[in-house]
Amino acid sequence: MGKRKEKILELEIENLAFGGRGIAKLDGFVVFVEGAVPGDFVRAKIVKRKKQFAEAVVIEILRPSQKRIDPECKYFGTCGGCRWQSLDYKDQLEYKTSQVKEAFKHIGLIDSVEVLDALGSPQIFRYRNKMEFSFTDSGWLTPEQLEDKNIIKGSGVGLHVPGVFSKIIDIDKCLIQPEQGDIILDTVRKFMLSSEHKVYDGRKHEGFWRFLMIRHSVAENSFMVNIVTGYENRDEIEALGEELKKNCPYVTSFLNNVSSKKASISQGDYELLIFGDNQITEKIGDHSFSISANSFFQTNTKGAEQLYNVVKEFADLKGDEYVADLYTGTGSIAIHLSGYANEIFGVEIVEEAIKDARKNCEVNNITNCSFSAGDLKDVIQDMNRRPDVLVCDPPRAGMHKTVVEKILELAPEKIVYVSCNPATMARDISMFKEKYDPVRVQPVDMFPHTYHIEAVAELVLRSF
Repeated sequence: MGKRKEKILELEIENLAFGGRGIAKLDGFVVFVEGAVPGDFVRAKIVKRKKQFAEAVVIEILRPSQKRIDPECKYFGTCGGCRWQSLDYKDQLEYKTSQVKEAFKHIGLIDSVEVLDALGSPQIFRYRNKMEFSFTDSGWLTPEQLEDKNIIKGSGVGLHVPGVFSKIIDIDKCLIQPEQGDIILDTVRKFMLSSEHKVYDGRKHEGFWRFLMIRHSVAENSFMVNIVTGYENRDEIEALGEELKKNCPYVTSFLNNVSSKKASISQGDYELLIFGDNQITEKIGDHSFSISANSFFQTNTKGAEQLYNVVKEFADLKGDEYVADLYTGTGSIAIHLSGYANEIFGVEIVEEAIKDARKNCEVNNITNCSFSAGDLKDVIQDMNRRPDVLVCDPPRAGMHKTVVEKILELAPEKIVYVSCNPATMARDISMFKEKYDPVRVQPVDMFPHTYHIEAVAELVLRSF
């Protein structure tokens, strides 16, 4: 491959890589192909070449795979989300299970652990309880729109184009948010198009309309709308509020975050409550959670309950245990386990999340959970009480080595490791091998039509 000069190749796709790209081999050389599924025979253009591999994009499907299906979304291939919609959901789950197995085998060098079949999401469309959209003054056009000479680039609100993060495709519906969210999206778009205030320009760092965030409470079927603007204009936002009241009576919370930040983030410098409450309430199992505009919460409510039930099953609490919950976030796992343990102690670096965790305990009348804010690699050094069970849900980058070392020193009887990244999960668990046996791993799909996969692992202290 390294000696070939061709930029266009014809390739048979053999498998899927973690990250969602197809895998092809040419004379033993690996090519990762964007936009391909296993079984496709494609013409692909090389976009990057390294010593060990190359990256390519599909320019033509010469013979489609029998696994390929017609995607439901008309923006598929142009929008940056849901890149696996061209695969049947059953096949998606099989590939996700396989990728977790591969991570443990090749990264963790662990062959003995049982990786169970991935649990599918209770909903595969309309499952997200939070969506963030960006405003644009020059919307990206789909190939079909480019063929229509009557359509010109204009302002809109939508999602990012893959590989061109500064470009936004204006969309009228998103199949992974509730249908009411599409009506909210349309109402906001129409108002923005009639507004005298300009869309925020990320290059010049000026303008008004920046982001639209929609949150949904499955428990109450109510919505929070948060508009992020570049400066404050209460009259304009209150006028939009009247349109939302008229068209979207299920919106119970409308806020305006005002942000002068150059970074493309939806959290403002300060927040204005336009109408309703400054939070919505969601439930996982029997517990209620207050969610503000900028607080973290699992984006698939029904999937989160399924995930937490796996954690509960693996922890196998009898009622008298002391549990440590590392990377506790807003305390949702700790609260879910609170009725099955004697005492739970949670640690999280984000102080606002710890405030939410304590508030959520008050809402649910839970008294056996306590929390500490701080960097875990520092806080854990002062943890001298040995947990019976340790639960951890680290960020995508995994655990800091000093955290692993301290856990090995504390030596809890059982570790339940939750992860959104099989690669770092397998790497971290390999560091526990000197004292722990990994018993089983349960992949749980929280993000249908994407390559992302959560997984829960059970580790048991080895008796010497």
